[in-house]
Amino acid sequence: MSAQRDGDSSRKGSSAQAASMPNSPKLTVSRPPSPGFSMDPGSPMGLGDCDPNIMDSFKPIETNMSYDVPTDKPYIVNPPPQDRPIRLYCDGIYDLVHYGHMRALEQAKKSFPNVYLLVGMCNDEDTHTRKGKTVLTENERYESMRHCRWVDEIITDAPWIVTQEFLDEHEASSYAFAACTCRQSHMADHTTKMLRRIDYVCHDDLPYASAESDDVYAFVKAQGRFLPTQRTDGVSTSDLITRIVRDYDKYLRRNLERGMSPKELNISFLKEQELNLQKHVSGIREQIKKNFQGTREDLVGELEDLKAELRHTKLFWEDRRQDFVRGFSSMFGSQVGKIFGRKRREIANGSGDYGSSKRVRQAESSGSLNSGSE
Repeated sequence: MSAQRDGDSSRKGSSAQAASMPNSPKLTVSRPPSPGFSMDPGSPMGLGDCDPNIMDSFKPIETNMSYDVPTDKPYIVNPPPQDRPIRLYCDGIYDLVHYGHMRALEQAKKSFPNVYLLVGMCNDEDTHTRKGKTVLTENERYESMRHCRWVDEIITDAPWIVTQEFLDEHEASSYAFAACTCRQSHMADHTTKMLRRIDYVCHDDLPYASAESDDVYAFVKAQGRFLPTQRTDGVSTSDLITRIVRDYDKYLRRNLERGMSPKELNISFLKEQELNLQKHVSGIREQIKKNFQGTREDLVGELEDLKAELRHTKLFWEDRRQDFVRGFSSMFGSQVGKIFGRKRREIANGSGDYGSSKRVRQAESSGSLNSGSE
């Protein structure tokens, strides 16, 4: 057991040492997959494979096991080397890292069978000057990207725009100390530079204009060293910030309820009271909505009961209808038949009470007419 603990301690020590080194590669930890999740590299972090909605929206990106390059572009893409890792370079700000960033890096990593992916990240000074304030600091952005499974190396303080000088400088100065003691120093130095060469710059192939150029990647495309990736629509850092700004008061109330002070949130006393009032109003609305929903359900239930009772009553009378008709006929059928039979005979014969009554009414009418004429 002590030997096992010593081994664990040594592994932890080496992991901590690697994490403290600049531009250190991603650290991996061997552990069993969580129940219900797949650790298939097809999905970042091994999550989402079991959710059909996620599977429909984001299909896993397959690794290209060939060395084929796109041939349907208006620019030429050089064939990759096959005798060493293919070195791809992606650059960006990567503020509030989201799945759009991750899928772009995943595409680059899986472009060929053997890829070494470098990610260049701009510092705060360039970013704030050219684009605006970031949410995360440069060190927070560097550390966030270091934990991406697709990234092999991070280049900090990368230039805002990729230049030929940057590509040449990165190739020549990475391992300048290599092969100094070799007998064939010139050949070894050339081999070292080729091993550190950036073979492709990866980005979506829409033209990106700047003050210096209409397309900042034009010179890379001209050299056949540009490898396009597909942009993920529907998400960006600006979109995430817009969501937060749009629901600003909701997030303020959320943080106040979690115990943060108005001073920490940089809001005034009046703003705090306004948020408290909004909270009470929201509570009243929810209560009214809840009560209305309950009352509505009660009314619907009562109406259903009334309908059922009416249906039962209707069926009852329909079943008893014939019985009532037969009972009424057996009790009063003979008297009713006699009455209606006598009336029909009197009408047919023009005599009887019906005829006498008719003659009396005619006489009265004649008398009234005669008296009127006198």
